[in-house]
Amino acid sequence: MFGLDPWQFWTIFAVTAFAGFVKGAIGFAMPLIMASAFASILPPQTALAALILPVLTTNVNQALRQGVGAAARSIRDYRWHIGMVLVFMAISAGFATAIPQQAMYALLGFPVVGFALWQLSGTPLALPIHHRRRAEIVTGIVGGLYGGVSGIWGPPLVVLLLSLGAEKREQMRVQGVVFLLGSAGLTAAHLMSGVLNAQTIPLSAALCIPAFAGVFAGQALQDRMNVAQFRRWTLILLVVTGLNLVRRALSDWI
Repeated sequence: MFGLDPWQFWTIFAVTAFAGFVKGAIGFAMPLIMASAFASILPPQTALAALILPVLTTNVNQALRQGVGAAARSIRDYRWHIGMVLVFMAISAGFATAIPQQAMYALLGFPVVGFALWQLSGTPLALPIHHRRRAEIVTGIVGGLYGGVSGIWGPPLVVLLLSLGAEKREQMRVQGVVFLLGSAGLTAAHLMSGVLNAQTIPLSAALCIPAFAGVFAGQALQDRMNVAQFRRWTLILLVVTGLNLVRRALSDWI
C-alpha cells in the first residue's frame, strides 16, 4: 500500500485526519502534528513528502474560504508581514545546514509559550495601532528566518494576529494565505529536490482525503465557537506548539 505496511498507512491516515481537524478548528499546527507523528514511523524523506500535498491543498481551502477577493484583501492588509516572511525565508534557507536547529527551536519555542501563557492568564497584550507596521515587519522577519532553517513560520504570525485582536474569520483567512504562500514554495522546492517523486506523490495525494475530512469537521466546530472560545483554544494550541518546539530543541540532551 504505497510501499508501506498496512498499519503504517492507516496510522498516518488517522493522524492526517486529526491534524486536518485541528487545522479546520484553529487554523494552524497541521504540519507540526503530521511531522511529529510521521517521523516516528516513516523514513525521513517519505515523512516529509507525505505531508506536502495535504498541507498545500488545505491551505488553499483555508485561504479562499471567504473568496478570492477576501484573500486578496488579506494579502494587501498584511503585505509587510508576508513580504518579510518571503524575503527572509529565501535568505535564511541558504543557512539551514549551518545554524543548529535545536537553538532555533528553543529561541522560538520559549517566547511562544511565554506569550500564550501570559494571554491565558487574563493579561492581554495589545499592540498600539500606530505600531502595526513595525509589528508586521518584526514578526515577518522572525517568521521568515525560522521558516527558512526549520520549515516552521506560523507561530510569529499567530502571535501578531492575537496581539492585534484580529476577528476570527480574518485570523483564519490570513493564516491560510501566509501558510499557502509558504507551502507553495515548499512544494516547488521538493519537486526539484526529488523528495516529491513518482513514488511519494501518490501517497501524499491519497492523504488529502483524510486531511479534508478532518478540515471540514473542524470548520464546522470553528463556526460554532464564539470569539472567546476560539481565542482560548488558539492560545492553548499555541502553548502545545511552543512546547513541541522546546521538546525538539532539548531532544539531544534528554
